[in-house]
Amino acid sequence: MARIILNETSYFGKGAISNVATEVQARGLKKVLLVTDKDLVKFNVATKVMKVMDDAGIPYTVYDDIKANPTIENVQTGVEICKKEEADCIVAVGGGSVIDTSKAIGIIMTNPEFADVRSLEGVADTKKPCLPIIAISTTSGTAAEVTINYVITDVEKRRKFVCVDPHDIPVVAIVDPEMSASMPKGLCAATGMDALTHAIEGYITKGAWELTDMLHLKAIEMIARSLRKSVSGDIDGREDMAIAQYIAGMGFSNVGLGIVHSMAHPLSALYDTPHGVACATILPTVLEYNAEATGEKYREIARAMGVEGVDSMTQEEYRKAAVQAVRQLGIDVGIPQKVSEVGVKDEDIRFLAESAMADACTPGNPKDPTLEDVEALYRSMM
Repeated sequence: MARIILNETSYFGKGAISNVATEVQARGLKKVLLVTDKDLVKFNVATKVMKVMDDAGIPYTVYDDIKANPTIENVQTGVEICKKEEADCIVAVGGGSVIDTSKAIGIIMTNPEFADVRSLEGVADTKKPCLPIIAISTTSGTAAEVTINYVITDVEKRRKFVCVDPHDIPVVAIVDPEMSASMPKGLCAATGMDALTHAIEGYITKGAWELTDMLHLKAIEMIARSLRKSVSGDIDGREDMAIAQYIAGMGFSNVGLGIVHSMAHPLSALYDTPHGVACATILPTVLEYNAEATGEKYREIARAMGVEGVDSMTQEEYRKAAVQAVRQLGIDVGIPQKVSEVGVKDEDIRFLAESAMADACTPGNPKDPTLEDVEALYRSMM
């Protein structure tokens, strides 16, 4: 049996943020907690959404103290503000960090027995849908606006934990390319490669099936043709990426990921490495490791990546071609090729590997890794 969960309503295209006011009013909501980060306020991105609400006379309170890898404390502070301000909905303006934090706040507000944020790890048995969330994406990578997952950093235990909960999905997603137009190149590259990782891992994960394969292959194709343009600042490229990452999210949210994500999470927890950079650095090496467990799927990855002549290639050839196309895209958009470049220290590798093995994404990997396998993968990227 397979299951697909998607958000209720999504808006796409330039100017789509005008629908924030319409949705808040149509749902009879009275007070908004606007969750964002300080940079998005400073660079007048979140302020565009504030203007929409100001013009419609919708009262809101801003909470903009979210870290790039959001912490338990970020969630607890948000819950306190939400209660104090008596907000009955959340408008999340940001990338994965902001939307993930909003999901955790929204869940605790309606399921107060999960006030201990750590209790949300894994598949939490929450009883009620979270506070209504309208999620407005400002990066083109995480697809947090359409997924049932979120990731929180436990600073004290130096780890990130993954939460999977159908109750956390935003009721409305807004994918407006004008909101990602001011993304700096580095962020654009990192979040775009995160989207590619979602699409590829979702396509080869154990839970993959026809409906999600369709989504993931389309996302790979769009990212392969548009990420370089998007990083160079091309607005059409950014619009394409905004949709591609959403399509990938529709898929992987429902079938899971693999050890690229398991290995990337501890890098962010330990060294504060941006999640997309961690995924992109690890992806080609793990693709080589997983190849033998993927049947003919790498031929379709290579085809979607734009490799020509795949039908006349041997299995070994098209597997190499798929990995090389992914690696080349990362190089072209400026992604580090070694984990030592993002701060990994030799003495931490055992801890990183243990963290990765305990991660919620590991069981979905097409090939079952051992602790020694994961340790060797990290070392091979030093």
